[in-house]
Amino acid sequence: MPSDPLDRMPESFAEPVENFLAWLELERGLSENTIQSYASDLVQCALFLGSGGVPDWQAVNEAAVSAWTAELSRQDYARTSQARKLSALRMFAKHLVRENYRKDDFTELLGAPKLARKLPEVLTREEVERLLNSPSLATPHGLRDRAILELFYSSGLRVSELCGILFQNINLEEGFVRVFGKGSKERIAPIGSAAVKAVGDYIASGRPHFVKARTGSELFLSQQGRAISRKMVWVLIKEHARRAGIKKPIKPHLLRHSFATHLLEGGADLRAIQEMLGHSDISTTQIYTSVQAARLADEHALYHPRAKDDS
Repeated sequence: MPSDPLDRMPESFAEPVENFLAWLELERGLSENTIQSYASDLVQCALFLGSGGVPDWQAVNEAAVSAWTAELSRQDYARTSQARKLSALRMFAKHLVRENYRKDDFTELLGAPKLARKLPEVLTREEVERLLNSPSLATPHGLRDRAILELFYSSGLRVSELCGILFQNINLEEGFVRVFGKGSKERIAPIGSAAVKAVGDYIASGRPHFVKARTGSELFLSQQGRAISRKMVWVLIKEHARRAGIKKPIKPHLLRHSFATHLLEGGADLRAIQEMLGHSDISTTQIYTSVQAARLADEHALYHPRAKDDS
C-alpha cells in the first residue's frame, strides 16, 4: 500500500495542510487521487521551506515561494508540472486566508510558469493534394468523401459545422456556405472553385444514392440517409489519409489547421483568416503565425549553408 505523503510533512506545517485536504474531500468532493496529488505537492513545498529556515506556513512570504519555484526549474520539472504544483499552493494559500490562519495570500504576486503552446500539426500542400485525390469519383461514397475533404480544406470548417450544413445554407453559384459555429454563432465561409465542383458533383450524382424516405435537408448523408456523424467523418478522413500514404496523426481539425496555415503562407491577412475560421479572439488565430515561423526555421536549418554547426 502506498505511503501517505503527509508522513514526510514537517510537524509544524502539517495541521493546516490536513485541514485543507479534508476541505477538498468534504466540501469540493475531489477524488482520493487528486487529493493525494495536492498532498504530495504541498509536502514537497513544506520540506523545501523548512530546509530554508521557514518555521511554518504563517512565516512564508513571496520570496520563499519564489525560491521554491526556482528550485523546481533547476530540477528540470516540466513547465506543466511546475504550473500544477504552484496551482496547488495557490489554492492552499487562499484556504489559509479564508480560514483566518493568515491575513494575506503569499502567492498573490507570483507569476505562473509560461507554458509553451503546442503548435498544431498541418499538412504540406503536396500532402493535401494526395489526400483530396484519394476518393474515387466513380462511386457515390467517393463523390461524397471528395466533397467533404474539398469543402473542409477550402473553407476551414470545424467538423461539427460541416456535419450540420443544410441545403439552404450553401450557395454554390455565389461560392459561400452559411455555418453555425461555437455558441451557435453564424458566419459566412467562402468556397473555392474546386470545392464548388466537388460539392456540385456530389449533389448531382452522389447524394441521391444516400437518400431514404425520412432523409431531411442535411447536405452530407450517411448510408442510412441521415446526417453524417462527426465520428464517421473522422473515420473517412483517417482512411483516405492512409490511402494517400500520410503518416502524420490524422484528425478532422488537421485540414482546418492546414487551411489557415496555407492562407497565411500565401499572404492572407490575419484578421481575414480570423473571420473565416470564426475565432472570436485574434490571439487564437495567431498560433498559425507560429506554425509558419517554425516551418521557416526548419527550412533554414535544412538548407542554409551556415545553419549547421560543422565545428
